[in-house]
Amino acid sequence: MRVRTTRAWTLRPATPEDLEAIVEIRAVVMRPDLVRLGRYDEHRVRQRLRDSYLPEYTSIIVVDGRFGGSVTLRPAEGGLCLENFFLAGELQGAGIGSAVLRELLARTDAEGVTVRLNVLRGSAARRLYERHGFILEREDPVDVFMVRSPGATA
Repeated sequence: MRVRTTRAWTLRPATPEDLEAIVEIRAVVMRPDLVRLGRYDEHRVRQRLRDSYLPEYTSIIVVDGRFGGSVTLRPAEGGLCLENFFLAGELQGAGIGSAVLRELLARTDAEGVTVRLNVLRGSAARRLYERHGFILEREDPVDVFMVRSPGATA
C-alpha cells in the first residue's frame, strides 16, 4: 500500500545552472527501464539531455525547499511536448508527480492545447499518464508515444 504524504512543492523556472542536476536525476531514474530494454549507456543517457536542454521551457520541481526534479513543456507541431519529467526516486509514489501533472494540464486545457509525450515501453510512468487522459498514439520497439487532447480525462 502506498502512503500519500503531504509535501510542499512548487515549480520554478529552470536556469542553465540546473542542467547537471537534471542530467543526474535522469540517469538514475531512467536506468532500470533502459537496462531492461538493453539500451543503458552511462554516457549517452546524460549527453542526450545535455544536447537538448531548453531551460526556457523547463521547470524545476522544488519539494520542501530542495531540488526534486524537472519537467519540460515545449512547443511542438500541433501543440506542446511534455518531456524530461523526472522526480527523485524517494519522492515517487507520494502524489507529487500527479499534482505537478495536474497543474500543467490545467494550464494546457485552459489554452486548448494538445500535449504529446513519449515514455519507454514497460515504464510505470505510462500508468501515470493514462490516469491523466493520455492515450496511445503509436509505439516502436523502445518508446510509447502518447497524446492528450484538451480536457481529456482517463
